[in-house]
Amino acid sequence: MPRYEAVIGLEVHAQLRTQSKMFCGCSAAYGGKPNTQVCPVCLGLPGALPVANASAVEYAVRLGLATGCTIARESIFARKNYFYPDCPKDYQISQFDTPLCRDGELALESGKRIRIHRIHLEEDAGKLVHVDGADHSLVDMNRSGVPLVEIVSEPDLRTAAAASEYLQKLRSLVRYLEICDGNMEEGSLRCDVNVSVRETGTEAFGVKTEVKNLNSFKQVEQAIEYELERQEKVLSSGGRVTQDTLLWDPAAGRATVMRSKEEAHDYRYFPEPDLRVLRVAEAFLETVRAALPELPDAKRERFVAQYKLPVYDAGVLTASRAMADYYEDVVRAGADAKAASNWMMGEVSRELNDAGIEIDAFALEPAALAGLVVLQGSGKVNSSAAKTIFAEMLQKPGESAEAVMKRLGLEQVSDNAAIETEAAAVIDAHPDEVARYLAGKEQLLQFFVGQLMKRTRGKANPKLATDLIKSLLEKRR
Repeated sequence: MPRYEAVIGLEVHAQLRTQSKMFCGCSAAYGGKPNTQVCPVCLGLPGALPVANASAVEYAVRLGLATGCTIARESIFARKNYFYPDCPKDYQISQFDTPLCRDGELALESGKRIRIHRIHLEEDAGKLVHVDGADHSLVDMNRSGVPLVEIVSEPDLRTAAAASEYLQKLRSLVRYLEICDGNMEEGSLRCDVNVSVRETGTEAFGVKTEVKNLNSFKQVEQAIEYELERQEKVLSSGGRVTQDTLLWDPAAGRATVMRSKEEAHDYRYFPEPDLRVLRVAEAFLETVRAALPELPDAKRERFVAQYKLPVYDAGVLTASRAMADYYEDVVRAGADAKAASNWMMGEVSRELNDAGIEIDAFALEPAALAGLVVLQGSGKVNSSAAKTIFAEMLQKPGESAEAVMKRLGLEQVSDNAAIETEAAAVIDAHPDEVARYLAGKEQLLQFFVGQLMKRTRGKANPKLATDLIKSLLEKRR
């Protein structure tokens, strides 16, 4: 048994996909020209008054319900006071004592349930742009005021891998709910980790550190593993872990201290005087609940039961709502469920990865892919020809699989007499290989089949070709 046990909690910020910002009407879209999506409210100019975004509240409630949280019928906004160049008001409007959502959970594949302490609404800060070689930084306030939810887990995670899985499942969930695009590389999903170690078997928590600047699942795992190893070394040598906030450096693979506990902010939270108490009516709550989509875990279980898919396959297909919807459209268009799954997890996923796109941008409509799956299932084309047709369809998405097959002459030959004639010609052309096969080198069977496929330009039915070659060779004994 290891001497130390890890104790890990995550604080995740998810930007909400609203059209406007949290407390004003400015666009919340990503990628605009710097400082063009701003107004007196999000710039913190004197006299400007905030108004809460109703869509942001709905999205936060949606996430709270999906994670089994208790939704507060009344919650308040608070001012979080701090001074930084990207914080134009010198305070951030957030929630403190009375968050919108409390006491939820998210289940891992192992069945372990990670408790969610709270989910609350707040506004994002601006963004500092650091110019190489310059002695100053630039400030872009387009992001200032963009609505966020912060999801704070309880310290229930025990490994870096479990923390990464939790974050991946959370990203999948916010995408299913269509409240956040989950693009970590763009900063719309950001994660800070709280890490401590304690002696195995003890209940008391150790001193925790917080690691920031993590923008990928890999970085989350690396940072946690680094910090766990560092803390264990400190304790094993008789030292003391200090409560620091650390900045992760992905290039160096290490964390550096941003500030210590003694330098930690006292945010002096107090109720936001310019916003009323946020009240959630029962009717509103039930409307949001009724509109919730089928969630990832439930959809995966249904795919296993309804389509008889292996658990792994169902998990891959339901990790993305768009992928799951596309798959079901392919099946509804007539494709065999397992064959469609094989295509989705094989050639389709490979194409998406190579092109760097999501299924929403895929060239083929579900009905077109279904036509190819049905064509292969009927025996008209073998797997090699099907892949050729698939590649051709990507270049000409409007052309059906059957039309491509006919245009390229790829229809599979299943006529016994025709294949037997070609098989006999292959055997007659390779007397030395025939002698070796008959002497016991039976692995040469695949050589003959390969030669036959070459003669037929890949159009011979592979199973029929194998059976006929074997039969003709046995007659030579």
